[in-house]
Amino acid sequence: MQYSAEAIERLVEIFSSLPSIGRKTAQRLTYYILRQDIQYVIDFSKALINLKENVKFCDTCFNYTEISPCPICLSEKRDKTILCVVAEPNDVIAIEKTNEFKGKYHILHGVLNPLEGISANDLKLKELIERLSDVKEVILAINPSVEGEVTIQYIAKLIKPLDIKVSRIASGIPIGSAIEYSDEATLSRALESRIDL
Repeated sequence: MQYSAEAIERLVEIFSSLPSIGRKTAQRLTYYILRQDIQYVIDFSKALINLKENVKFCDTCFNYTEISPCPICLSEKRDKTILCVVAEPNDVIAIEKTNEFKGKYHILHGVLNPLEGISANDLKLKELIERLSDVKEVILAINPSVEGEVTIQYIAKLIKPLDIKVSRIASGIPIGSAIEYSDEATLSRALESRIDL
C-alpha cells in the first residue's frame, strides 16, 4: 500500500539509490526538500546540472576538475618527480588536507577486482605508465583492502623495471578502512613513513 504521493516516492527512490543512503534517510532528505522554498530547490537542481555539465577528468591526472589540466597538475610549486597514485578522487582530497604531500597525483578510478570484472584495462594504468618519464618516485596510496593489495603489487611489478623508486604509504590506516575517512594525523604519519616495494 502506497501512503505518499508519487512524486515523493520517486525522489525517495532516487535518494536511496545513492551510496550509503538507506530508505529512511532518503525519506528524511525528501521531506527536508519539501519544506524548503522553491528557490532552494531551483538552486539545488541547477547545482546538480552544473556539476554534470562542467566537471570532467583532468587530461593528465584524471582527477575531477572544471579546467584541464587541473590546478594541481598546472602548479609549478608541486614536485613533478614524485607521483602519488590513488584509487579515487576522494583520496586526493584526504591527502591534500594533511599538507604533507607536495608532489603530483594520478587517479586510477578503482582497483583490480576480478570478482566484479574490474581488470587492468578498466583502470588508468596505461596512462600512469605514460606519465613516468620525469618521475623518480611513485607512492602507492591505495586502501589496504584485499583488492588494494593486489593493485599495489600489480603496479609495483609494472614500474620496477623502469628503475623508478616505488613506495607505499606506511601502516596507520587500518586494513579494510578507506583513505577518505582517515584523519589528517594518521595520513601524515602514513605518508612520512612510506616503505619501498
